[in-house]
Amino acid sequence: MSGLVCGHADTVPLAPPHLLTPRLIRAEVFVVLSVSLGASALVAFVRLIGALTAPRELKGQQAVLVGSMAPGRPWLDLTLQLVQIAVAVAPVGLVAYLMVRSGESLRTIGADFRRPGGDLLRGAALAAAIGGSGLAFYLAVWAAGVNLTVVPGALPEVWWQVPVLLLAAAQNGVLEEVIVAGYLLHRLGQAGWGPWKAVVVSSLLRGSYHLYQGFGGFVGNVVMGLVFGRLYQRWGRSMPLIVAHTLIDAVAFVGYAFLHGKVSWLP
Repeated sequence: MSGLVCGHADTVPLAPPHLLTPRLIRAEVFVVLSVSLGASALVAFVRLIGALTAPRELKGQQAVLVGSMAPGRPWLDLTLQLVQIAVAVAPVGLVAYLMVRSGESLRTIGADFRRPGGDLLRGAALAAAIGGSGLAFYLAVWAAGVNLTVVPGALPEVWWQVPVLLLAAAQNGVLEEVIVAGYLLHRLGQAGWGPWKAVVVSSLLRGSYHLYQGFGGFVGNVVMGLVFGRLYQRWGRSMPLIVAHTLIDAVAFVGYAFLHGKVSWLP
């Protein structure tokens, strides 16, 4: 009968959650990427094949980043936009949970508010450097015909247009920099990977889920990943990268919404 009694003496002790082996790390990373940006990379690859096999050239096709989900029905559109943002950022919660299970937290990868001033300054400076050069690179590859026409924002002109664009920018910043920069580089380091090997893999992943934009989107984001990855390894904080990414996307999304059709240089 004693075997049927739920007592501490019959409880099998669990292994300490912080003892992560390289095998467990590989499995964990695979699961996280499978439900987040790894899945996005697969979809982006298929979309690129579709674009390459379409009758029109690449720059004659559009890649809409934030578009209407219910044209003519603004309240339903708003609801769907907010739901999509919440679902898209959900894997960050999974990462937070897994890090707590391993005796860590998001604070371990610098995704916290301990240094708001320094993070904002670093993020703003990084956004200015990457954003300007990124725009020039996009215009060049688009003119060369190796990239789709990227439409950052195509929402109806209603009161929630700018707030949703800003939320979408923040979602991209948090999701990508927590997972691809902070979490992935941290876990690969724990698995014994060298710094440069880990950064290259992280950068290739970042480029792969932008393949739907064309070859320019892939190359540009690989370069961005190399810069962001090395800065994360140097600073040990993903928050400046989150700030930079959010600012870059916010300017792109909102700027496009107000400038498209009013300036000649913007496709």
